[in-house]
Amino acid sequence: MTRVKKGMNALKTRKNILKQVKGYRFRRGNTERAAYEAISHAGTYAFAHRRDKKNDMRKLWNVRINAALRPMNLSYSKFIGTLKKKNIKIDRKSMATLAEFHPESFNRFVEKVK
Repeated sequence: MTRVKKGMNALKTRKNILKQVKGYRFRRGNTERAAYEAISHAGTYAFAHRRDKKNDMRKLWNVRINAALRPMNLSYSKFIGTLKKKNIKIDRKSMATLAEFHPESFNRFVEKVK
């Protein structure tokens, strides 16, 4: 079998890796080995934190809904329980948006659910 040198491919890979770590500090932005390790860790964290962000947003929606329900002497858990018993399917994101930007509509919605 003939000998194949990897000069072009190695340079292309190195150039792509160093382009991805542009702006990283110290050796991580300059040397190939440290840059490759930095990219692999960054990719792992990015994947995990995309999942965490969804969880964080749901927590925020719950807090906003609860804050809007408190002046009406209701708690979040009792309100969600009532929604489930009455088989009303509305997601927390839209309820939180209503509670934050259209409080009068949210109040009318809560009164109908009660």
